[in-house]
Amino acid sequence: MKCLVIIPTYNEIDNLADITSAVLSVDKRLDVLIVDDNSPDGTGRKADLLAKQDSRIHVMHRESKLGLGAAYIAGFKYAIKQKYDVIFEMDADFSHNPKYLPVFLNYIENCDVVLGSRYLNGVNVINWPMHRLMLSFCANKYVKIVTGLPVCDATGGFKCFRREVLESINLDRISSEGYAFQIEINYICWKMGFNVREIPIVFVERRSGTTKMSKKIILEAVWTPWKLKFLGLKHVKVDKQY
Repeated sequence: MKCLVIIPTYNEIDNLADITSAVLSVDKRLDVLIVDDNSPDGTGRKADLLAKQDSRIHVMHRESKLGLGAAYIAGFKYAIKQKYDVIFEMDADFSHNPKYLPVFLNYIENCDVVLGSRYLNGVNVINWPMHRLMLSFCANKYVKIVTGLPVCDATGGFKCFRREVLESINLDRISSEGYAFQIEINYICWKMGFNVREIPIVFVERRSGTTKMSKKIILEAVWTPWKLKFLGLKHVKVDKQY
């Protein structure tokens, strides 16, 4: 299998070399695509240097901070064009441990989408303040109640897809960002009848840098489940069935 790990970045220069090295070391089938939103701290320049040193590292530069959802969609389109078989979403800050990547690859052989779940077996989050943990946990309960999406962690950003899943979705019709993007893409995959599987992971708060959480991201995540409930897949326009 050809596998691509998409890592969106904005001001992640302190983490970038370590995370790419850690990802590439766990499985020789993995490539990395860094999607940088013109980070003012020089993350994009660092990414270019890393790519020159290792042919398994690829870089996409965007002109400004355009958002997490748009970064992943750009990465998905790149992966589809390059004919990668399996495509990952992953954070740059080590909150997602690269050691789980081979586990994802084992499960994706028998299903279409694999989600890394913080809440599948209790609560597996380290170093979050209680208010943020409760916000995340309750948000996932809220999504499940409103949409019926049968997963424990709909807002997590550590996951992988078979290429055929992403090829079957009109990615240009997805406009959500942040947590809402994760909810929306999971909901679409489920509603289209793909085999979605959760696996337990331990999530650790970033070891350096700052969180990208904002009020706008939270409000969008509150509204998105209702949009999905009442519009279903009408807003996406599925191009074909897999």
